[in-house]
Amino acid sequence: MKVLSVNAGSSSLKFSAYEMPEEKCLASGVFERIGLENSFYTIKFNNEKKKEVVDLKDHKVAFEYLVKELQQLHIVDSLEEIEAIGHRSVQGGNISKSVIVTDEVIKTIMDNAPLAPLHNPSSVVGIKAAMDVIPNAKHVVVFDTSFHTTIPKENYLYPVPKMWHEKFLVRKYGFHGTSYRYITMKMQEKLGKKDVNLIICHIGNGASICEVKNGLSHNTTMGFTPVSGLMMSTRCGQIDPSIITYLLKQGLTIDEVSNALNKESGLLAISGYSDSRDVEEGIKNNNEDCLLAQKMFVRKIVDYIAMYYVELKHCDGIIFTAGIGENSRMTRKEIIEQLSPLNITIDNEKNEAIASYLDQNEGIISASDSKVDVYVIPTNEELMIAKDAYNL
Repeated sequence: MKVLSVNAGSSSLKFSAYEMPEEKCLASGVFERIGLENSFYTIKFNNEKKKEVVDLKDHKVAFEYLVKELQQLHIVDSLEEIEAIGHRSVQGGNISKSVIVTDEVIKTIMDNAPLAPLHNPSSVVGIKAAMDVIPNAKHVVVFDTSFHTTIPKENYLYPVPKMWHEKFLVRKYGFHGTSYRYITMKMQEKLGKKDVNLIICHIGNGASICEVKNGLSHNTTMGFTPVSGLMMSTRCGQIDPSIITYLLKQGLTIDEVSNALNKESGLLAISGYSDSRDVEEGIKNNNEDCLLAQKMFVRKIVDYIAMYYVELKHCDGIIFTAGIGENSRMTRKEIIEQLSPLNITIDNEKNEAIASYLDQNEGIISASDSKVDVYVIPTNEELMIAKDAYNL
């Protein structure tokens, strides 16, 4: 069965095409600057990359080009071969699993749009465009938040007025759930048991950590929105909320403060660089701002790992995943070295050997005497979406 995994943004459309249940990726690509000038798309197929500059008026046009390319590459001969399409949506509220698209599901996504104003409307645009172009396929929505609906009340409630929770739906939702579900599944396979206790570090431009207890999400660092928790590339992470009211009284607007906390904070604010690779290069050149940013970044991660370790009481594994987690050997090393009071130790040679651009992109990087095994496992949210679409 041919299955598409789709992630629609406000001006972009990412996709992967799979042969299921073999889980073979047939092609992948991204359509960029949809609805804007100088739009284009790139497709990877058979280890080759193709780029085309075209007028992408809207997401429907992007899907039409996508179907055309799939046919020209002989991945499919007709639309009928695409039997299922999985769509990523960020905020699913209390929906606890992936669901087949219905009018009611689309309404629910839009009802939750105030909780994710940049993401949910875009996913609905993508779903409707795909349904127009490929109406015969079964369309499925996969929510980033659904994995975290098992978090217990003591961990998802904020100590704020009850009316905020009941009327305004203020609570911890958590994100990166599709990635955490994939890594949990991989670890269940590796360890040969379902009730795994894990600390999963999804560290990329957006970064969070998830405490998995008995195979279910028990706590996570991101909260009501993805801006909370860890310090990230451009997001501030956890700060004193009174800073916001103080800045508003100083004359800044709500939009100015929100933009700064989401797009001008984190590594960028401290080092001048939003990309951790640039931060690491600055450290090599003794850039003090980069050194400080890295110290702060690592410290926040260590704090949460230690907290979740205590909550779990027994941990089957600590896992690094996503861009920085899979590739930054420096960051992994510094984090594990600061966990030495917990008798968690690193094997430097194993750590140096693993990165997604090397021959080895997965494995254990902890020392043989480490109290907990530490893994690097590449995440694959696209495959998880395709699996859900195929299963439904």
